[in-house]
Amino acid sequence: MEIRLASGLQPDSIVDGEGIRTVIWTQGCSHNCPGCHNPGTHDFKGGFTVSTAEVMNELAGLKGQQGITFSGGDPLFQPEACLEIAKFAQKQGLDVWCYTGFTFETLLKSEKCVQFLKYVDVLVDGPFIIAEKSLNVDFRGSRNQRIIDVPASLARKQVVLIPKYVGEREVRVNIVKPKHIYV
Repeated sequence: MEIRLASGLQPDSIVDGEGIRTVIWTQGCSHNCPGCHNPGTHDFKGGFTVSTAEVMNELAGLKGQQGITFSGGDPLFQPEACLEIAKFAQKQGLDVWCYTGFTFETLLKSEKCVQFLKYVDVLVDGPFIIAEKSLNVDFRGSRNQRIIDVPASLARKQVVLIPKYVGEREVRVNIVKPKHIYV
């Protein structure tokens, strides 16, 4: 099976989910959210195709990773390919995060998406909304996006948020003025 990617795998990310992760940047998205930080990933004919076996082989060779993160583009436009990779990742002991512009409730209407979600630990859902943009929300771009515990949500048949990511955090910056400036 093939998957369309926007770039090669990005290991050692600390901003695309909890822990040290490898990001799989999928290509293709029709949400076209104003202010998207990855507009180059929207074109469904952009990027390049690679076999899922090649992606899994590369993942097998990585060291020191807690998990993988599907981002993009929107991975849920390629649920079958992402499913293969997610299954492999979990067998390797890696946790799986996924970013999508769809809501969890919308994804439940597609059997292909549900099959993929069974191998996702954490889903960050919802479109990026520029009016909701915040630098004070962890692992999200806008306040409307939710960080969902997928196994618990599937079991309860309703969205279960991960409590530590609900709301915003206070950010304080201390600026220290130097006593002496050496030129």
